Amino acid sequence: MTAPGRVGIVGLARSGRSAARLALASGSAVFATDAGDTEEVREAASEIRRHGGEAETGGHSVERLAECDLLVVSPGIPPTAPILSDQRLASVPWTSELEFAFRHLDAPVIAVTGTNGKTTVTAWIAHLLQASGLDAVAAGNIGLPLSEAALRDPPPEWVVAEASSYQLGRIDTFAPRIGVVTNLAPDHLDRYDTVEAYYADKAHLFDNARPHSTWVLNAEDPAVMRMAGDAAGRRLRFWTRGGPVGGESGGWVREDGMLMLRVAGEDEALVRENELRLLGGHNRANALAAALAAFAAAGDVVALRDGLRSFSPLRHRLEPIGEIDGVLWVNDSKATNVASCRVAVESMERPTVLLLGGRHKGESYAELANAMAGRVKAVVAYGEAAGRVDAELGARVRVERVDGPFRGVVWRAAELAEPGDTVLLAPACASFDMFRDYEDRGRQFARLVEELAGGPLEVGRG
Repeated sequence: MTAPGRVGIVGLARSGRSAARLALASGSAVFATDAGDTEEVREAASEIRRHGGEAETGGHSVERLAECDLLVVSPGIPPTAPILSDQRLASVPWTSELEFAFRHLDAPVIAVTGTNGKTTVTAWIAHLLQASGLDAVAAGNIGLPLSEAALRDPPPEWVVAEASSYQLGRIDTFAPRIGVVTNLAPDHLDRYDTVEAYYADKAHLFDNARPHSTWVLNAEDPAVMRMAGDAAGRRLRFWTRGGPVGGESGGWVREDGMLMLRVAGEDEALVRENELRLLGGHNRANALAAALAAFAAAGDVVALRDGLRSFSPLRHRLEPIGEIDGVLWVNDSKATNVASCRVAVESMERPTVLLLGGRHKGESYAELANAMAGRVKAVVAYGEAAGRVDAELGARVRVERVDGPFRGVVWRAAELAEPGDTVLLAPACASFDMFRDYEDRGRQFARLVEELAGGPLEVGRG
């Protein structure tokens, strides 16, 4: 593909930094800009200059961006950002890093989207393909920008890309060989006016469907099935209850707990659900989604069985930190919306002290009340959303509001928990009121738990 003569990069976080390197490697001139002026942003700008591009921090030179042939916008910058609505840029096309990288990528893509479970399924698919002996990389919203995969020489055999709504909302040619939709639930209502607008961005996954496309879909989620509509390509659906009808291909959990696969009329037993290393019944659905996508790419059932058994929990996603005096501590800092918090709570098999709070994202915490019944003995509310959490849940469950540093939140949870309990960090909120991101929140949580224990903990599921 012919590279644009001059590419403007808006935002110098990981994806912007990598997109700039890809543009330079493709022969384009680069002007990169970021309104921030942190040490991390300045280092990104310095790296771009070392590679032959131009970069600025601490503001946007609109006149310079207006000279570009294409703008690549980082996913952290909303479409409503003033820089993108400046009339001086009205004639300059802009796109997401996902789309930009795809135009330069010489490898088939498995794209994973949905509200919850995207990162786990993305990593799990890559793990299963690697177990089949394939050179597969996990990229996209999972942490490794897709541009990094596009820079690989030689290219990988498969790229598994986690695709957020922000990235999908501005695609043109992006066409995965295999697409996965895990589930749909309200999220990011601090950025989208309506749930429908959020879903509409995710639906762009199907824009370039072809007869040879394969779609792995959650059959138990009506919104997922509506989103897929009549998009061209074959469908592989998955169920945790029930299963395929007639000779339909798909994956399901048999009544005895065995994960099953049916493709081209052949039934294959994979593993029992208790052989999975990940906490929570929802991970049966994640395992099925990953297995169907990996089988569609590689067709190796033996490797699927090995890879399903050997895949370990990801950081900050129902990650057991360890036990202190009979109390299990679990880090689910990635649970940044109500739906993912609900899933985490429903995964708990012990009485639970729940750490809930952060920056409000527009959802009602009252929707958690039914899931908490009989499971959550106390909520420790913190951060900017603490008052709202207390107001919406205080009548249904014990809520302890803790103001101030996160250390006090963790210490109060320790005081409330008894042997046989779980302390669960599943905030249902963004992290930006107190932390750099959800990973920073999870790391600080783990560090404080180890501080409570007086040293490193042995990880256990309890």
